[in-house]
Order: sequence, then C-alpha cells, then structure tokens
Amino acid sequence: MDSKKKSSTEAEGSKERGLVHVWQAGSCSVTPERLPGWGGKTVLHAALGVKHGVLLTEDGEVYSFGTLPWRSEPAETCPSNPILESALVGQYVVTVATGSFHTGAVTDSGVVYMWGENSAGQCAVANQPYVPEPNPVSISDSETSPLLAVRILQLACGEEHTLALSLSREIWAWGTGCQLGLITTTFPVTKPQKVEHLAGRVVLQVACGAFHSLALVQCLPSQDLKPVPERCNQCSQLLITMTDKEDHVIISDSHCCPLGVTLSESQAEIQASTTVSPSSETLDTQGEVFENTLVQNEPPAATELNVGNVQTASVQTTSFPQDIMGTTEVSSASRPSYPDTQAVNEYVQKLSDHSVRESSENGEKPVPSQPLVEEAIPNLHSPPTTSTSALNSLVVSCASAVGVRVAATYEAGALSLKKVMNFYNTAPCEPGALAGSSSIGPEGLKDSREEQVKQESMQGKKSSSLVDIREEESEGGSRRLSLPGLLSQVSPRLLRKAARVKTRTVVLTPTYSGEADALLPSLRTEVWTWGKGKEGQLGHGDVLPRLQPLCVKCLDGKEVIHLEAGGYHSLALTAKSQVYSWGSNTFGQLGHSDFPTTVPRLAKVNSENGVWSVAAGQDYSLFLVDTEDFQPGLCYSGRLDPTEGDNLPENHSGTKMPVLLSCSKLGYISRVTAGKDSYLALVDKNIMGYIASLHELATTERRFYSKLSDIKSQILRPLLGLENLGTANTVQLLQEVASRFSKLCYLIGQHGTSLSSFLQGIKEARSLVILKHASLFLDSYTEYCTSITNFLVMGGFQLLAKPAIDFLNKNQELLQDLSEVDEENTQLMEILNTLFFLPIRRLHSYAKVLLKLATCFEVTSPEYQKLQDSSSCYESLALHLGRKRKEAEYTLSFWKTFPGKMTDSLRKPERRLLCESSNRALSLQHAGRFSVNWFILFNDALVHAQFSTHHVFPLATLWAEPLSEEAGGVNGLKITTPEEQFTLISSTPQEKTKWLRAISQAVDQALRGMSDLPPYGSGSSIQRQEPPISRSAKYTFYKDPRLKDATYDGRWLSGKPHGRGVLKWPDGKMYSGMFRNGLEDGYGEYRIPNKALNKEDHYVGHWKEGKMCGQGVYSYASGEVFEGCFQDNMRHGHGLLRSGKLTSSSPSMFIGQWVMDKKAGYGVFDDITRGEKYMGLWQDDVCQGNGVVVTQFGLYYEGNFHLNKMMGNGVLLSEDDTIYEGEFSDDWTLSGKGTLTMPNGDYIEGYFSGEWGSGIKITGTYFKPSLYESDKDRPKVFPEILSRSQTQTLESLEFIPQHVGAFSVEKYDDIKKYLIKACDTPLHPLGRLVETLVAVYRMTYVGVGANRRLLQEAVKEIKSYLKRIFQLVRFLFPELPEEGSTIPLSAPLPTERKSFCTGKSDSRSESPEPGYVVTGSGLLLPVLLPRLYPPLFMLYALDNDREEDVYWECVLRLNKQTDLALLGFLGVQRKFWPVTLSVLGENKKVLPTTKDACFASAVECLQQISTTFTPSDKLKVIQQTFEEISQSVLASLQEDFLWSMDDLFPVFLYVVLRARIRNLGSEVHLIEDLMDPYLQHGEQGIMFTTLKACYYQIQREKLN
Repeated sequence: MDSKKKSSTEAEGSKERGLVHVWQAGSCSVTPERLPGWGGKTVLHAALGVKHGVLLTEDGEVYSFGTLPWRSEPAETCPSNPILESALVGQYVVTVATGSFHTGAVTDSGVVYMWGENSAGQCAVANQPYVPEPNPVSISDSETSPLLAVRILQLACGEEHTLALSLSREIWAWGTGCQLGLITTTFPVTKPQKVEHLAGRVVLQVACGAFHSLALVQCLPSQDLKPVPERCNQCSQLLITMTDKEDHVIISDSHCCPLGVTLSESQAEIQASTTVSPSSETLDTQGEVFENTLVQNEPPAATELNVGNVQTASVQTTSFPQDIMGTTEVSSASRPSYPDTQAVNEYVQKLSDHSVRESSENGEKPVPSQPLVEEAIPNLHSPPTTSTSALNSLVVSCASAVGVRVAATYEAGALSLKKVMNFYNTAPCEPGALAGSSSIGPEGLKDSREEQVKQESMQGKKSSSLVDIREEESEGGSRRLSLPGLLSQVSPRLLRKAARVKTRTVVLTPTYSGEADALLPSLRTEVWTWGKGKEGQLGHGDVLPRLQPLCVKCLDGKEVIHLEAGGYHSLALTAKSQVYSWGSNTFGQLGHSDFPTTVPRLAKVNSENGVWSVAAGQDYSLFLVDTEDFQPGLCYSGRLDPTEGDNLPENHSGTKMPVLLSCSKLGYISRVTAGKDSYLALVDKNIMGYIASLHELATTERRFYSKLSDIKSQILRPLLGLENLGTANTVQLLQEVASRFSKLCYLIGQHGTSLSSFLQGIKEARSLVILKHASLFLDSYTEYCTSITNFLVMGGFQLLAKPAIDFLNKNQELLQDLSEVDEENTQLMEILNTLFFLPIRRLHSYAKVLLKLATCFEVTSPEYQKLQDSSSCYESLALHLGRKRKEAEYTLSFWKTFPGKMTDSLRKPERRLLCESSNRALSLQHAGRFSVNWFILFNDALVHAQFSTHHVFPLATLWAEPLSEEAGGVNGLKITTPEEQFTLISSTPQEKTKWLRAISQAVDQALRGMSDLPPYGSGSSIQRQEPPISRSAKYTFYKDPRLKDATYDGRWLSGKPHGRGVLKWPDGKMYSGMFRNGLEDGYGEYRIPNKALNKEDHYVGHWKEGKMCGQGVYSYASGEVFEGCFQDNMRHGHGLLRSGKLTSSSPSMFIGQWVMDKKAGYGVFDDITRGEKYMGLWQDDVCQGNGVVVTQFGLYYEGNFHLNKMMGNGVLLSEDDTIYEGEFSDDWTLSGKGTLTMPNGDYIEGYFSGEWGSGIKITGTYFKPSLYESDKDRPKVFPEILSRSQTQTLESLEFIPQHVGAFSVEKYDDIKKYLIKACDTPLHPLGRLVETLVAVYRMTYVGVGANRRLLQEAVKEIKSYLKRIFQLVRFLFPELPEEGSTIPLSAPLPTERKSFCTGKSDSRSESPEPGYVVTGSGLLLPVLLPRLYPPLFMLYALDNDREEDVYWECVLRLNKQTDLALLGFLGVQRKFWPVTLSVLGENKKVLPTTKDACFASAVECLQQISTTFTPSDKLKVIQQTFEEISQSVLASLQEDFLWSMDDLFPVFLYVVLRARIRNLGSEVHLIEDLMDPYLQHGEQGIMFTTLKACYYQIQREKLN
C-alpha cells in the first residue's frame, strides 16, 4: 500500500483514480500499457468493441479511440489520441456501451445517443449505413396517452442489435435478428420497441453477445405466479395429454411447438440439435410445461417414507449406459413393473450402479465418460450433503397426485427418467429464490404450498415461510411434481402406504425483507436468454435459437447478480462470488473444460476467495478475484495467440484453466472491460489507504457471506431436518434462529453485492449503505442475537446434543473449519455455540474498517464525523450484544441449578436473570423462623420463591423505594405491587444499593419495552435514575375479591390504578374511564352482560370512589333507560326513566325525584298503555300524597293518593263538566260523603259508592241552586312544582360579568345576554337546569297531559319557575335589584314622541318602558317561554276551544265583505277611509270592489303576533299595529289629529278582522296571564285591552 503523508486530501487523491491500462488479448505474460495519448482525467467507465473503444470520465464526457470508420473527418477515422465526442458536450453522460462496431451513451436525463455502424439499424436510424456523430434516439411508449418519452438506465450492444433498460425496468430493442426478442419478421427495426415477453417483470440488467441477449430479472413474488397455460401460445395444441389405460394413466408433455424455433437455419442443423435432445425442447420453449403439478394433498418433499435402505445419495445425476440418439422411445409396456418395495429397491440399486457423482461446486472434475445425452439435463451439480430420498419424494408425489389407484406413466422413455432423477437432485437453492422465484411456475404448486402452510399451522408451528427446508435441498422436490415414468406401475398397496404417511414439516422462514430489498440489490433473480444459440450460448441445454426470452431454469436460486456476454459465450456472476459460464468453449473461455457447454457450469477460477467482477471478450473471459491482501487479482481465460516459435500459426490454442495475471504493481483494479483483441482495466492508486480499506470491507463482506451460506446449507439445514429435535417449543426456537440467520445472511449477500458495484463507481464514503442505512444492519444483527440467546437460555444446545450427535461427529472438521476453532479438545456443542454466535463478531470488523476510512479524512470534515459516529455505533452494538450473550449464559447456568418444577413454569425464552438472593443477601421482613424466602430478579419480573411455591410480580407494576433510616428500616427496601406490599431487608448497605439499582433499571427497561439497545448514533444508553411513579401498564388481579381475575390496562400511580384505564372482568363486565387511587372515579363507561337476555346493561356517566355518583345514563338490558342522578350505585336525585317501547307490553315514562333507587318526592308518571298521567307526590315507588290524574278520555282527578290508589278527599271532573267532590276508596271509586254537581249547576249532596262510569249508588239530597248564590271556588290541592336541578357545577364556569358602580340599563342588558348564552349550553348549570325543567314540563303537559283542566297548573308552574330561577340569578349577580325595582335611565330617550291617545308631549310615558323595571318575567321569559310554548299554547287552545269556534265563524263571515262595505258596517268614520292606495309604488283609487287592501300594513303587522313567544314581544306587536294604523290615517288626512277611543276602536276592529288570527283567544289569555303587572295600566296595557275588547266584540257582531 502506498503510504503518503496525511496532509494529502481527497481531492489530490482523486487524480490517482480511474487510470486506464490496456492489454492485448491472447497473451498472459505481457505487461499492460497505458492508453496512448490519454491524459489524467479520471475514467469511471469504459467499453470496447472489435476495433474501437470509448471512455466515460467522471465529469460526464465521452472520448472515443481506436478505428472509427464512421467519422466524417478522414483524420478522425484512426486517431492517435482518444477524441472527445463533441456532440455530447453539455450533456452529462452516466453510462456507455459498445457493440462490435457501434456505440451508445445514456445521459443523466435518461436520453440515449447512438453512433457508429448502422447497417443493421443498430443505431436506430433508417437507411443510413453509418451514424458519424452521437444521435439522440427517440424512445416513447405507445401504450401511454399522450406519448411519454421513456427514460433509460442502461444500454447493451451486440453486433447487429442494441438493448436498452428503462427506468420502469422494461427492455427496448432495435437492430436486426432474433436476438431482439421482438415479435416481428421485418428487419431492421429502427424504431425502438418494447420486448413484450418480459413486460411487467422487473429487469435488473441486460447484456448482449454478438448475436444473443441476456437479461437478469427479479423473481416474481409467490402470489404473482402465473398458471401454466393449457395450450401452446403459438400453435394452440394441448401442452399436456392424458391417456387412460386399463389400470393406469399415461400423461405426456412431449408437445414440440414448430413455431418456437427459427426456421431460417439449415434443416440439417435442426436435425442435429434434435438428436441431442429428443424431448427437451418442450421443456424449454413452453416455459417448463413439465412443471404442471396435480399434487395438492401433502407437501411431498418433506415426507419420510421408508422404502428399505435405499442409498439415494448416489442417485445424484444418473446417466444411462447407452447413448440415446434420435428419438428413442421406451414404451410403457416394455418397462418392468414393481409389485412391491423390494422391486423398487432393486431397480434403484441398478440405477445407482450407473450413477455418476459430480460436485462441481467443490471443484471436482466430472467423470469424462458422460454420454451426450446429459446436455438435456438442466442442472448437473449437487453438493455432497444432499441426502433426501428422491425416490421417497417421488413415491409420495405420485401417491398424492393420482391417489391410491393409479400411478402415472411418462412417455419420453429412459431419457425422461434420467431427467426426473436429476430434477429431484439438483443443487440446493437459496431460500431467497424459493420465496419468490417464478421457476415454481404452475398454479398447482402454489396450491400444494398453501396446503402445506395449512398443515404447519395445524401442527401449531409458528412459521412465516412457505418454504420447506428439505424442499430447498432437493430443488426439484418442490418444482418438478410431474408424474414421471419411474413409478409407472407401482402396486396400489405401496401407493396406499405412501399416502398414509404422516409428515413432519420443518420450516425455514423466508429471507424476504421489504426494506432491505428496496435499498439493496435483490438476490432473488432469474436469467433469461434469447437469440442465436448455435454455440449453446443461451444455456438451455441445446443449440436452438430462441425468438423470445426464455428462463434458464438451472440458474434459479443461484443468486446471479451480474451477467456478461462475450462473442458466443455467456457468464453469470453470483452473490457467492462464483461464476457460471456456458456457450462456445473453443479456447477454454468458459474457465473449465467440462462438457457439454450448453448449460451453465461453474468456472474453475483458481482463487480461494472468489470472483467479484467479470468481463467477456470475443473469445476469452476475465475474472477479477479477491486476494489475501485485498488487492484485486485479474485472471484470464481463453484464446492464447501462438508465440513466435510455434510451427502452426493457424492453430489457435487456449487456456486450460484461468491464469492469474501479474498486475499487483498497477494498483487496485476497480473495473475490467473486454473487446476483441484487447482488454482494459480501470485502476485506482491507494492514497492514504482509502481504496484499500474499501476493498477490505467489500472482500471481507463477500467472504463473510460465503461462510454464512455454508453454515446455512451445511449445518443449519441438516440440523432442522433431524428427527426428535425435542419439544415443539425447541423446534420453534431453532426455526426462529434459522429464520433470523437466513434474513441476516441474505442482507449480508445483498450488501456484498452492493459493495462490488460501489467499487465500480465514484466511491464516495458518504454513500456507503452501511453508513446511510445503518439501522438496517443494526436491527438485523440485534434480531439474530435475540433469537440465538433465547435458544441458548432455553437449553437449546443441550437439547440438540442427543439428536445431532451423529451428524456433528461426522462433520467435526467442517464444524471446526467454519467456526475457526483450533483447539482439539473442544466439545462439539461448544463449537456449535461458537458457530452460531459467529455473525456477531462481524460488527467489530465493521467498526474497525469504518475507523480506518475515517482516518483518510480531515478531522473537521463531515465524512470523518459520520464515519467516526457509525464506527462507535457498530462497536457499541457489538459490546452490547456481547453482554446479551453473557446474560444468556448466566441465566442458563442459573436454570441448571434451579429446582426443576419451578424451572418449567418460570423459564421463558426472552427472560433473563439479573440477580438473585441465594447468598442470603436479601430477606423478607417479619418472616417466620423456618421460612425460606428466595428473591430472583428477572428482566420482566421479580419472583418470590418459597419451599414449593413461588409468586411472580411483573416489573411493569412494581414500585421499589428505600426505607429511610428513621423508619427503622436500616437496609430496607419497600416493594409495592397492586395487591401486595412487603419490605425486604438486605444484609449490607451495599447490597441494598445494588438491589435498588438493579430493580429500578429493570423496571425502567420493562416499561420502555425491549429497547434496551444503545440508541443509534450515540455511544451509550442514558439510564434514568429511577422509573416513573406514574406509568402505563397491564395487570391481572389475583387476590382482591372485587377484582379477582380482572385485567386492568391503563395508568398507574404507586401501585394503584390512577388516570385513564380499562378494567375487564372474566365474566364480561368492563369499565372504561377514569380511576383515582385504585377506584373508578370521574367519567366512565360500564358494561355488564346479562346472560338471561343475551344483552348488556350499560352505564355512561360519573363515578366517585368506585360507585356511580352524579349525572349519568343507565341503559338496562330489559330496555329501560334511566337518565339522571346517581349516588352510591343507586338512582338518587332527579331522573327520567323510560320503560319499554311504544310497541311493548307496558311502555311508560317517569320523570321526577328518586331517593335510594326509589321514586320519592314530586314526579310525573305517564302510563302510555292505560292512557293515564299522574302528577304528584311519591313515596317508596308508589303514589302517596297529593296528586292529579288525567286520562285520555277527559277524566280529571285531583286529590289524595295512598299506595298508588285514589284514597281520601278529591275532586273528579268529567268531559261534560260533571264534578264530584268528596271521598274516594280506590281508583275512580267513590266511597263516602260528597257532592255531585251537574253541568247546569244542579248538585246532589250525600253518600256515594261505586266506580265512576259503571253505575253509582247515591244516598242524598238533590239541590237546584238559587240564582243569586255566588259560584263556589273549588279548592286547589295542586302542589307547587319545581324540580331540583343538578347541583354539581362544572369545574370551569363561564366568566360571570361583574359590575362596579350604579346599576344601569347596559348592565341589565349584559345580564340578559349572559343568561341567554348560559341557558343555551347544557354544560352550564343554568343551561342544565333549564333543560331539565323543560323536559319535566313537556313530560307533564304533552300527550295525555294535554288536558284543559291543567291550564291553570301549567301557568302556575311557569310562574313558580320564574320566581325561583330569579332568586338563583340574583345569587349569581348580587348587584341585580329586587323584583319590581326601577333602573334609572343613563340618558334621556333620543326622540320626543307624542302619547298615543293624549296630546301631551312627554319624554316618559305614564308607566316606565318595559325592560327598565326589573322583573323575573322580563328577564327569564325570553329564555324559558320559547322552550315551553308548544305544550302551554296547546292547553290554552283546548281551554278556549268553544269561544274560539264562535269567534272564527264570525271572522270568516265578516271577511266576505269588501273593504268599504266592512268599514261602513263597523261604523268607521268616513274621514278615516283610505281614498287611494299605493300598490307597488303606484297610487290606485279604492273602489267599492276593493278587498283586503285597506290598512294592509297594519294587518300584516298584527299577524306577526302568532310568531312571537313572550307577552312583552306580543305587546310590542300590538303597539306597532296601532302605529301603522296612525301612519295610514295621517297619510290620507294630511293633517295632525288626535285619536279618541270611539274613533280608534272601529278601525282597529277592522284590522283585527282582516288579520284572521285563528287562535286569537289563546293569544289574548296567554298575554293576560303572563304579562308584567306594571304594564297593565300603561300605554301597552290600554292597547292590549282594546285588542281584548275587539275579540269579545267580534263574537257578538251580527250581520244585518
């Protein structure tokens, strides 16, 4: 490494990056040259064609060099120095690509520029052989409207075609040939077209060979798998045929589509390729139709079936002894049949005799005598660890597919059998691919997976996976569930046996992590190829061309991360740093000498550390490999040009194995590019160790991934597959470990891949994923550590010891190798333990490398700070996880010594021991002499253990405080839990401090949840001194009799529920609301289920000290609802009870007073069924005392009640005004002395007995009253009514206006406004009061209560309200004067006006203006009356019914006359008759026919009396009417005048008649009853009297 001075900055160092070195192909010994004529610009990317190349510099400029025949200037066709492409100046180019003779570039805005040779349309220009300058290519998606330009990410160029990968991950193609993948026969294609076959898939990268194309595609998520079509897309023939023979079914998939092959090649070629693979074509062209599966019953690969001791490990890649040429068919009849298990064993044994084992992953050479037929086999490498029984899987798949009766046959002869065996023994595939690989293909498999998941869940095994670990092992087990010919005629008995086998499925969770996949490159990939395949460069096992992309199935699950295409060969780089190669191998360019080369094989690059970048030239390959000192080495494999001494120059030879070139002096190679005769490397100098540190990070991460993958496939998988792993719990924990391990492993793989591509870019430290998304790594490591420590605590390693001992003994060397343990005598379990904790060591390496990188920057720079912070972050997590491991080991050793029975109940995976008192350091105060008290503090609970019992106190609801020394508790700790309180005495003050600190920290951590991690970005966790006294927690009571087994979830304070919370009892009772000191207190909701009615009681309201207290609503399960006050869980105070609904048997309503759950005091009861309403006094739930009953039939009773019955003195009135006054003994039953008065005044005095309405027995005297006897006043026994309002005031009252100084009209108005506002809000006590009073009033006087007899009571009740509320208002406003006081005017009235009936001019009328005299009605009626008006006015209407009928008849009759006739009839003086009228601004003469036009404004004004509520408002309307009349008369007289009552009355009478007010009598009586007394003798009083006189006058008017 170059050690330069620290002062060298990054800027200086950057000049030493991207240096270009060029080699000539065909020679391994020549040292590279610097590119002639190239200056010092940093090159980011280079590309080489056959005779030319391009360089892309870091500032986005493009330079061309080599032979450039398309340039217009002759001097530029073969320039000595690289020349700048001036057409691209001003554009920032991000990537470049070259074909054989053409070039492309992509700018940062996603625009493609092409130039060079265009004979095949490869530059997307029509009819032009060359494109001399970079020319923009228009790519637009015709499916979008309007047309949108497609932005491009990457380009790849072949000899005659170009592919572009768009931002939306779709491929666009142009040029000539089947390698375009387009459905067209017209070439060249000069307008870029989308490759529809891959539309909708996420393409990650494209690569072009001379005449073939490759694409790296992300696997589909499992739910997107498309079912295999029934018919061929091209020729519409059935893909799978089924023939039913006597006792078996033949299923054939040998359909070969003629359209899947280009027919332009010679016929001989086709025949040649067909001989290679008789029926392989169908497998390829139709997207693996062979995969279609009928298995839906059981997960086949997981099934264990004992078919003798079949050594299936040897049946890895079975090859037949004879070469099968042409189309060898073996008919099903000629196959041997297998009557029993023995025969199957023998047959398999025979097969295994011919078997060939190969494990190319470990670099072993295969046996060369393999027949040609093997080209048809998609995958020929399997690790030696594969030990699943392929035959067993087959038997079961057949059994489950065709049931007990029928087995399948397979028509493609012995070759197919061979394929079948291989399908079941392919290399292990990474779970990543299984989770979402489209190779799974058909719908049937998805179904069988679903079935499998169901099975797993039934076995109670927690799993988030759809992937069986043994399925993974034999990839084909899950993917090739066809019905192969191997078991063409297995006996039904054997099949039945197979079908009955119970499976035990062990699952490895998928490695999918949404966040990681969004930020890092995906490893779940597939390789798709198309184009010409003459050299096998497509990798499908044949030499046929492909018109459309087809998936290379055997690369599924290999985690391919990058593709390269040479002239006629292809390379695929995997995340495990391996390279698969296929295609032309004339010069050994595939890196191996294996045969055949039509399927991908591992290249044997002789470097232990793996390959991280590749390049493919015309006939050679380059591999960038990791070396021990992290400096990349370059390997060459392919054509070797003859040296001068060779005799046969025309015979080119090639390398047998890739050769390592000596290039360590150059520096750190970041990228290689290959052309035809030369290849080029971009090299960075290692300034200040920066580049070396980056390479160290990348190399170690890739190696770490390989190690993790090995552990997963060689240790974890076999372990999970073992039998008798112990309890379901242990298996689940091991699965959890495996799952988290897989997830971590996948993340590391993704990170290694991203670092490889990072090294090929600008290499800015701040864009390192490990810095930008540190939380992703920290979380994954923490999750893994949690699962492995949980496994450790539960004694997982001890439990594994027995079932795994054989496996571990066999693989002892492997274990030691992987775990890096050197000592000989180490126990196997300890090695395994070390192995599982291995990943956590990696965090130290991250910290170390990040620190190294930080030292390359100035201390003040933001990069230094960021790298330094991240380094400490990883280091602190490593230390933290180390502590976690020690905690787990300490806990495990504790469980080993703890009594067995308690261990079972207390041992939990996530529970850790913090400290325990076995050393007698802590004892219970006041404990008995012989008692044993052992205290154990875990991270989630404090356990108090005695001889044979123990009690667990959850830490979330535990409060610990030291006892002061004064209290006598020298070293005492007071422990408070919801139901216990005890004192612990420690032996020394140090012990006390230790325990107090331990408990406080544990409680604090329990409250924070599992977040005891060091926070990201800071060095250590800041511990609170002590946990909060008030907290949120969940607790189940076990002791308290009232709360036994109830669960509380909410706020706590010092051991008691306090604040908002929810309390649930096991029987379904639930309280949700506020608590105080452990009891329900405040506002809350309570539900009690009623099992008998299958409904629930429901209370919403206020509570005090655990009981319902205050305002609330209680809905009973029976349907009753009580709204009102509660006290001590009982109805107490004012309340409304609704019983039943109108349709139910006994609907009723009660509103009134309650005492201790019973009706007592004044109340109104409406019995809707009987049509009766009771208003009066109650005691102990019965009517007792004075009361009134009215019925819907017009009966009215007023008097005494006893035990719900009319008893004692009372008055009864019937509808026809018959009155009985006397004694009663029962409801409506007269009994005793009394008087009966007839409607005409006659009455009977005497003794009465009998029920009213069904005959009464009378003994008495009949009287005719004298004409001069005055009417008797009947006694009134109705009580004064006022409901008690809710006395509880709200905590926050509205601000009450305060007044200082003399009381004025303004202040009076302020009070009025305040009252209106207060009464409008039910939250204000006055509003609540008014609301309650209105409810009582309406309840009383609506329905049956709408009885004219009740009018006087209703009016009295309103007056009673006014009087009492006025007292309350005076209490609120002490400065408000007494009722009847006059408020002095603050200013004289603005205008003088004449008194209406006298001529005197006066600033005051004879009585004060309304509102300036303080009265209860003036202040409160505006608030109350609008609410009470409907029931009150109805009573008035009923009471004045007869009068108003007479009045209305007269009004209708008199209104038939014209205006002038009516004025004359009423005796209005002529001078007051209007002569003209103003109608819409025009003056019109009053004609004899005119009707409803005179005094119209006064008539309209009077009609408004019906729209007002209060007497004062109604009086104002009357006053306004008089003024309107005066205005009309003044307008016609044109002179001043004085009204006399004789003149005024007839005119007013006319206005009243024309106003046609229907219930005028009710209006008049309402005003009379409720108007302020002081108004009666004022002006408004006189006007009201006039109106009243008019009302009575109208009733007496007679028309002549």
